[in-house]
Amino acid sequence: MKAHTANLLNAATLIVMGLWGYFGSDSPSNTALIPVVAGAILLFMNNGVKNENKVIAHIAVVLTLLLIIALIMPFKGTITRGDTMGTVRTGIMMVTGIIAMVAFIGSFKAARKAREASE
Repeated sequence: MKAHTANLLNAATLIVMGLWGYFGSDSPSNTALIPVVAGAILLFMNNGVKNENKVIAHIAVVLTLLLIIALIMPFKGTITRGDTMGTVRTGIMMVTGIIAMVAFIGSFKAARKAREASE
């Protein structure tokens, strides 16, 4: 999967799952909107990732990594509370983030290999 496609998938998942978590809750918390904002930022940066802009791609990687790390505690919390749907939502967000990270790393390796071959 190409990096920009994985980033688009991750951004869309963050937005949809975050909105579902916020509006699907009996007592919505504003922290449920953090993935929505992060997903919107990643969506905004997707064109730069597609055009292989190094700065934008690296910012997207750092943001994606931070999101994966930040989702660990909410994931554990949903498991502890027995919130099956919350666990599914958070798990899906983490999985798409990991998929995006793998795609980014593969893209960076390919770009480096191509750059070294041209030198």
